[in-house]
Amino acid sequence: MERHWPRPPVDGYTVDDLFTLPDLPRHTELIDGSLVFAAPQNNFHCTAVDLLMSGLHSSRPAEVKVSRDMTVILDRRNGPEPDLSVIRAAAVTGPNQMSFQGRDVLLAVEVVSPDSESRDRTTKPWKYAAAGIPNFWRVECDGDDDRPVIHVYELDPLTKTYVHMGVHGDRIKVDKPYPIDIDLTAIDEL
Repeated sequence: MERHWPRPPVDGYTVDDLFTLPDLPRHTELIDGSLVFAAPQNNFHCTAVDLLMSGLHSSRPAEVKVSRDMTVILDRRNGPEPDLSVIRAAAVTGPNQMSFQGRDVLLAVEVVSPDSESRDRTTKPWKYAAAGIPNFWRVECDGDDDRPVIHVYELDPLTKTYVHMGVHGDRIKVDKPYPIDIDLTAIDEL
């Protein structure tokens, strides 16, 4: 069967298109009006996301929720899909919800993959900061022992850019967006 991909509009796609175009692959993102398709994920990516999802859930207060692989609408031409998001509980509207607004996201987490290195390290953090998302974690694979290393960033509200707050290897223990303490060595048990 021959596939026919949609021809992009001259001014690019919008978030409305992202949700209405038929037959888009799972985890399609919208970056600067262009559709970005995700490659299959490796084992490190999947286990790191599972570990962090569990850890973020275990200590979350009632006023927040943790979401996996949900589109975050930053503006009409940008709808990235962080690997994990901590969002205001009031922003969850029901089981058929397909996205959150950037203003409702308290933490965006990206686990860097070979196919998304540049987007996860530069493009997405810049866009998350510009949208006012107060916290960002970039998760890398430590090549020595295949464990996650987390770079923690907080938004500087004056410059609307992220400030690097530290690197966490064996354990991440932070107070924002709420008190979080996750043993990163537990990835060996997953």
